[in-house]
Amino acid sequence: ANGSDIGVFPHGDNARELELLVEHGLTPAAALRAATSVAADVLGDVGRGRIRAGARADVVAVGGDPTVDVGALRRVMLVVAGGVIQALSG
Repeated sequence: ANGSDIGVFPHGDNARELELLVEHGLTPAAALRAATSVAADVLGDVGRGRIRAGARADVVAVGGDPTVDVGALRRVMLVVAGGVIQALSG
C-alpha cells in the first residue's frame, strides 16, 4: 500500500512511488487507484481511499489530471483532511 512503508522513501515523497509504478508499466489511473482505494482495501481501512457521500473528507487537489500525468501530483493546490482545509496554494 502506497506510503505504508516509510523506510523506502523519505516521508513526503509519495508522488515518486506513483511515478515509479508508471515507469514500470501501470497506467497513471491504475497507479492512482493503487495509492488510494486499493491501498485502503489492502490495509482493511473501509471507507477510505474513495470520494463518496459519508466518507472521511481527505482530498488533495492538484494542478492537472493525475489519471493522465502522475507528475500533476507534484503540483498540489489544496489539501483537505477530515473536512478541514490544511493547505491552499496561490
